[in-house]
Amino acid sequence: MTRVPLRARLLTALSGDPDGTPSWVRALAEGNDDGYFADGGAVWTVHAGTATFVAGIRALLIQALHPGAMAGVHDFSRYREDPVGRLTGTVRWIICVTYGSTEQADAETARVGRLHQRVAGTYSTDSGPRAYSASDPSLVEWVHLAFTEAFLGSHQRWGGRIPGGADAYVREWAQAGRLMHVRNPPETEAELRSRMEAYLDRGELKHDARVAEVVQFLRDVPFTGSMRLAYRVLFAAAVASLPRRYRKLLGLRRPLLPVVTATRVVLAISSQALGSGPRAQDFARQRHHRHQQQMRAAATSNWESTIPSPHDEGPAIP
Repeated sequence: MTRVPLRARLLTALSGDPDGTPSWVRALAEGNDDGYFADGGAVWTVHAGTATFVAGIRALLIQALHPGAMAGVHDFSRYREDPVGRLTGTVRWIICVTYGSTEQADAETARVGRLHQRVAGTYSTDSGPRAYSASDPSLVEWVHLAFTEAFLGSHQRWGGRIPGGADAYVREWAQAGRLMHVRNPPETEAELRSRMEAYLDRGELKHDARVAEVVQFLRDVPFTGSMRLAYRVLFAAAVASLPRRYRKLLGLRRPLLPVVTATRVVLAISSQALGSGPRAQDFARQRHHRHQQQMRAAATSNWESTIPSPHDEGPAIP
């Protein structure tokens, strides 16, 4: 049996395509502007790194603590039957918003919004049933906060320098929050952490049987072979990197093994594999290059139009 290359296995899990070039990735090369985020900026830097592998798990763990988010996952998500498809759908939105033109980012956000229209129901609380929907302002905010914290925190541990620092990432990614109708998303790391702490202080986050079920699933996602071993390291890394209050509420313990170092090895191998072929940002740069050429051509045309033609008549000489 022919062994599938690591790059193909990673890209199948992330994009559903062994080459990593489904139609929505190829579409990153289309469009007429640079998108919402600058090449080389904080968001591009954080989202291009393999620390996002840890961040995705960490974000799901934190998001699960909100009963409304957990109810939506329990009632509507396909994560048990099709975990790779569920992952691919999330990755698609992140990639399109991060690297796509504003038109593609807006269209992808609208697609996700249409999927979320049917996500509504009730969940039990100590005071009785409570309604939830994917458009609930508190729920939308929590998902954005958890995502931002997870991706920032994972990059701070396993990534490199962020241009402009942590505040630049939070400020830039606030644009994604606004696309998802988050009211006044935080724009500094301190504000981000303060807003999240408020959920804990108000007692809005909880652990129950549904959370335990998701945690168990995330602990043992059905990968095989070396991918299974690598995932176990990444899950342990996500748990180890969680702020203590969230880890305690999830009923998880910090691993005793040196997962920080083991994770560096896993991420380095993954980065090497993914770097052996084109990535999403390469398609986006094709669009950037074409857009810059068009802008230069337009500027040159405007400048040339201001130069008098040698055939123009000069002033009359008396």
